[in-house]
Amino acid sequence: MTDRLSIALAQSNASVGNLRANADAMLAQRAAAGDADLLVTPELSLIGYPPEDLVLKPAAVTACAEELDRLAQATATSGPAMLVGLPWREDGKLYNAMALLDGGRIAAITKKHDLPNYGTFDEKRVFSAGPLPGPLAFRGVRLGVPICEDIWTPDVTECLTETGAEILVVPNGSPFEVGKDDRRLSLAVSRVTETGLPLIYLNRVGGQDELAFDGASFVLNADRKLAWQLPDWDEALVRTDWTRGANGWSCAPGSIAKLDDDPADIYHAMLVGLRDYVNRNRFPGVVLGLSGGIDSALSAAVAVDALGADRVWCVMLPSRFTADDSLEDAAECARMLGCRLDTVPIRPAMNAFDDMLAPLFEGRDRDITEENIQSRIRGLALMGISNKFGPMLLTTGNKSEMSVGYATIYGDMAGGYSVLKDVYKMTVFKLSDWRNHNFPRLGLGPRGPVMPQRVIDKPPTAELRENQKDQDSLPPYEVLDAILLGLVEDELSVDDLVARGLDGDTVRRIERLLYNAEFKRRQAPPGVKIGHRNFGRDRRYPISNAFRTS
Repeated sequence: MTDRLSIALAQSNASVGNLRANADAMLAQRAAAGDADLLVTPELSLIGYPPEDLVLKPAAVTACAEELDRLAQATATSGPAMLVGLPWREDGKLYNAMALLDGGRIAAITKKHDLPNYGTFDEKRVFSAGPLPGPLAFRGVRLGVPICEDIWTPDVTECLTETGAEILVVPNGSPFEVGKDDRRLSLAVSRVTETGLPLIYLNRVGGQDELAFDGASFVLNADRKLAWQLPDWDEALVRTDWTRGANGWSCAPGSIAKLDDDPADIYHAMLVGLRDYVNRNRFPGVVLGLSGGIDSALSAAVAVDALGADRVWCVMLPSRFTADDSLEDAAECARMLGCRLDTVPIRPAMNAFDDMLAPLFEGRDRDITEENIQSRIRGLALMGISNKFGPMLLTTGNKSEMSVGYATIYGDMAGGYSVLKDVYKMTVFKLSDWRNHNFPRLGLGPRGPVMPQRVIDKPPTAELRENQKDQDSLPPYEVLDAILLGLVEDELSVDDLVARGLDGDTVRRIERLLYNAEFKRRQAPPGVKIGHRNFGRDRRYPISNAFRTS
């Protein structure tokens, strides 16, 4: 029996499907961990999280097993044992598992018992549930290894405690959403209180399609005091030192990183999500339409902070409705960010479409049709630049607009990614003001302001007709967002929102717009999840849907 143990925690950014690179990163972490006894990696770290249907491909699971054997062989030499997450096939079933590698072999396998099947998760679709687990025997210590969702209810940790676990080691793939840090810590405190055992919470970092992972791993001692707090968003490798005493195991105090407050956490989620999406899909950079409005200005700022100014190409596409101050604000925004700006007037294309369609449109007034054509001309021009030179087209619409269909399909919705997809308009204002006065810790952009104050202060407009303002057809954004938060995030009815003091006719109109725009959202590009009900993975409504709450 040993009275001392050192556990290295690898808060890492695994790339989904890049098995060899992920395994090589673990070997590098093992080497860096020196004389630690054990190196722990996050959930499904070998294949990357979430792998979705990739784990249903037999060749991918076989390749994981081959890489795991390579990692196991490495533990025959001096250095720490390893706890590695992977999909594990056994007796015709596939499990979300952790493998303990020690002494040149696979010493033990433990399987995830509680498979999440809500929100962004659908693990029951691809994995089988493992039995209630017992602890893993490791060099005289009994380690309980509940995997992520296994600690969201007390059953698994209770079973581990009853079967002799001494330390709880919890590997996670827990995506960011606003307020989740506090929920994770509160949950872990509950499990520590119930079991009387210290707990390691290890989470991954980085972006994966629509998800951003914030890390923020931590260690709690049995007295519920925080022994370690790892940073959010950054990869980290730390060695934690443990001692067995009369009352069990305790971890020596380490560094306590300060985590992002709101809205810095949202900004970093957008930055990390975009950075990894662009880099892992091998785009040389991004191109976006810079209109002089706040949405495109914030999108450009996030892109520069994520990728660097030299990888961001902005294009102003003015029409006869574009105000002089929009031209000035776009130019100043690009100057402040240090990125390229080109101007491509769309008047010639507008005139051409007017001429082309004049025989068919004769006798009909100009309306939203001509407005949408302008948006589609801009989308066509931006996609042409993307095709010709290679940068991914970044869309700039926000969640308030996408909720009510205030966007043009095949126009301003065209593109490969949307950093504002899950960000309501009032949060866009808050983020823009925050970035003008703060520098994101991971940012590659300028340390000063990134957009003129006038961009934040002026009334939002699509500038598709004379003197147009968003609030000509929508309620004020503070009202609209309050309605949408109720309808989308909380799934409330019209009557519920009227009881909160909101106007019934306005709420009913917004509910109709919300449901009618579902077909557009199905064709929208992916974007990073921020709240707990993003369009896509969290909220899957039928397109053809006659239900209304009033």
